[in-house]
Amino acid sequence: MTAILGISAFYHDSAAALLHDGVIVAAAQEERFTRQKHDAGFPAQAIAYCLQEAGLEPGQLDYVAFYEKPLSKFERLLETYLAYAPRGLRSFSRALPQWLKEKLHLRRTIRRGLGERLRCPIVFLDHHESHAASAFFPSPFAEAAILTLDGVGEWSTTTCGTGAGNRIRLTDHLQFPHSLGLLYSAFTYYCGFKVNSGEYKLMGLAPYGRPVYRDAILEHLIDLKPDGSFWLNMRYFNYCQGLTMTSRRFHALFGGRPRHPEATLEQRHMDLAASIQAVTEEIILRLGRDVHRRTGQKNLVLAGGVALNCVANGLLVREGPFEAIWIQPAAGDAGGALGAALFVWHQLLNKPRVQQAPDAQRGSFLGPAYSPAAVTRFLNQVEAPYRRFANEFDLLNHVAGLLAEEKVVGWFHGRMEFGPRALGGRSILGDPRSPRMQAKMNLQIKFRESFRPFAPCVLQEHAHEWFEMGPGMESPYMLLVAPLRDEHRVELSARDRRIMASDPDLCRRVSVMRSTVPAVTHVDYSARVQTVDAERNPRLHRLLQAFHEKTGCPMLVNTSFNVRGEPIVCTPQDAYRCFLATEMDALVLEDCVLCKQEMGQPAGAAMRQEHLAQFQLD
Repeated sequence: MTAILGISAFYHDSAAALLHDGVIVAAAQEERFTRQKHDAGFPAQAIAYCLQEAGLEPGQLDYVAFYEKPLSKFERLLETYLAYAPRGLRSFSRALPQWLKEKLHLRRTIRRGLGERLRCPIVFLDHHESHAASAFFPSPFAEAAILTLDGVGEWSTTTCGTGAGNRIRLTDHLQFPHSLGLLYSAFTYYCGFKVNSGEYKLMGLAPYGRPVYRDAILEHLIDLKPDGSFWLNMRYFNYCQGLTMTSRRFHALFGGRPRHPEATLEQRHMDLAASIQAVTEEIILRLGRDVHRRTGQKNLVLAGGVALNCVANGLLVREGPFEAIWIQPAAGDAGGALGAALFVWHQLLNKPRVQQAPDAQRGSFLGPAYSPAAVTRFLNQVEAPYRRFANEFDLLNHVAGLLAEEKVVGWFHGRMEFGPRALGGRSILGDPRSPRMQAKMNLQIKFRESFRPFAPCVLQEHAHEWFEMGPGMESPYMLLVAPLRDEHRVELSARDRRIMASDPDLCRRVSVMRSTVPAVTHVDYSARVQTVDAERNPRLHRLLQAFHEKTGCPMLVNTSFNVRGEPIVCTPQDAYRCFLATEMDALVLEDCVLCKQEMGQPAGAAMRQEHLAQFQLD
């Protein structure tokens, strides 16, 4: 038996993953244990979980794989700072201490973190090879084109190549500072959102705007070639030499200084979001077409942080040249831990790879699970009133009834998800037919911006009836956006059309009834779809069936079980605290159901503020 531990750390979204003879046993982000969103520290608790899940001690590991090469990355930092000296002095002086303390001594840090009994080799891999391995090896394809896109690894920012059997080969690279991920992050920063965290907010804001700045971006900021390669005009950016993403020239071009995070969103910010989203989609389409032409492959796999742009992914599926696309659910740096371990197993040890259907990711339910007995012990300890169901049919029928009454339900079942999306292990669920559901979830439960859209989880067998997805097309990891079919859209009045077109109050735009499932229909009639099948996600599939039988609607609202700034809940204790501090109506912990109205007084403002104060705005 060969045990390989993969690690990603020290940038953002630290994680660990463990393989046993090539099988993915466990994977988790460190943030879920420390409760610090995007935790970048050494993933000690995630490693401890993975080892426990495999029943191993550190001394029983055969290899440890780190997802990038720190010396190559340090070389890039030094060359960049020297190229811009003396302007980068402040940025360099801030970065250098951490490099000297731990990043240049990762072998020692890893051995110290795993203990004296660790005797196995530690392998350092290329950042984008780790991404590529995470995309291809778990995919269902015998061979495929590979495309990785992110901010930057060592030097590469975008790579393409092929995977076949148990080998991957990256043939083409774009290099720092020319980066699609950093270009998108520059607009994230400029619009007042947090870099490496708020990019999905920018994507969600884009449908409220018009791409009026698209031509300015293409004329001034980027030289985009027909094959999707590009050069950035670095006079408009400051990330090479400074502590900000954008320069004064950028600010002058787009009408002022960056938005303060708490300031009102203006139409200009919405238009900027729409513009950079349009440019990003064009770049990804061109890259996809070029890698298809170069490789002749009919399948494509994607990874890297930019691969979490589900709007661009949906466009690539609908308008791109590939027959099928598979995207790593943990496409960002966390997934690099899994890719590093897989690269060692297949590419370095030359172990055979067997295709698995639907894929080898196991639904991405790779985190901790808690038994019904552990749940009841906890609930008894805190003296919480609950009802335990001995029969799953009765449980699901009861929960479906609560949802049909427009109750918001916290749903905690099975293993925690690996990656940024809640897929039905740690979710908050609601009725998508309710015109009040989106505002209620955003403002009273998630405590976040009103414009943020919610995703539908829909029975796989009914997805094509509601969304523009061909029969059999799937999106199990919530990584594709698809348009709602015309027959489910609602004709707008002239007043509603005016509100949708230009009302500065985003709450009013969100409240316009656009479809028969308004809680999951974005302002452009799109939805970030999660298809649910019985193989990957059996209990959620059965709950959706129960709700469908009651209501005729085969979908639910599915959002992550957390409040703004909080990592997705991991333990029953995390879920219970979040439930008490919000206006969720019910909590399902495995076979136990808690109803807020049976718990006396609802959460007060003090409890809510105490819970929210633990987490920084993201």
